[in-house]
Amino acid sequence: MRSRGRGLQFLVAVGVTLVFGVMRLINFAHGAMFMVAGYFSAAAYRVTGSFLASVVIALAGVMVTAVVLEVAIIRPLYRRGHLDQLLATFGVTIFLNELVVVIWGRDPIFMQIPTFLSGQIEMFPGVPYPMYRIAITVVAALAGLALYWLLSRTRVGMLIRAGADNRSMVAELGANIVVLYTFIFALGAVLAGLAGLMIGPLVSMQPGMGDPVLILALTVVAIGGVGSIRGALLASLLVGILDTFGRILMPQVFGAAGNALANMLVYVVMAAVLIWRPAGLLPNARA
Repeated sequence: MRSRGRGLQFLVAVGVTLVFGVMRLINFAHGAMFMVAGYFSAAAYRVTGSFLASVVIALAGVMVTAVVLEVAIIRPLYRRGHLDQLLATFGVTIFLNELVVVIWGRDPIFMQIPTFLSGQIEMFPGVPYPMYRIAITVVAALAGLALYWLLSRTRVGMLIRAGADNRSMVAELGANIVVLYTFIFALGAVLAGLAGLMIGPLVSMQPGMGDPVLILALTVVAIGGVGSIRGALLASLLVGILDTFGRILMPQVFGAAGNALANMLVYVVMAAVLIWRPAGLLPNARA
């Protein structure tokens, strides 16, 4: 997904940082939500022929999937160690990858860019840019602003922030912390699902496509800071710029080894940031 859109990268990363920052849950199934939404969207688009309908169906499908997983598998793990959470969510990822193979097979599934977003806009004289990529950027920006408003300006956001600080105290004050955590988990899955369904017209849907996306999202979270929406945004932009220029410049400087070095660049930067600022560039004080 590196070459396909920094906005999508931000959506996946902010879902990871939201779930871990509030729930202290290492969710290795987050990438699978990205994949599941993509398949739901592709299947709905084939049936309905409407991109907007496929968006609604895919988001509803990934939300239901996330709620079922949270209730059945994740909920008993909140008071257990991170290793148990990691192993359980990793098992969920494997299960969903194989379930996709059972339902849709191993052959790639393709989607078309919707007609109303298939053109180009001339950003500068002689520099056209695809409308669909602009739409991705706009959707990611709106989703980020909506999430920021939810967390900072609403009562639900107040409860989420308080639950991140002291779950027991929030429960004693009468808030249903169990339902609140289910909501947060589903919200994180919807953000990943939004990225997954929007990338459908740019790449083919394949089993396991969410795994590399998750790895990159964890890298973004480590660079930006756990629990920080601003950090996820900054790190997404930074990773995007480094990756783009690295793939352009390194093959010119280092020749055949340049491509391998370009693939390593983001992770070298992550290691450097963690040595310099272990909490990330813009850490959340609560996290």
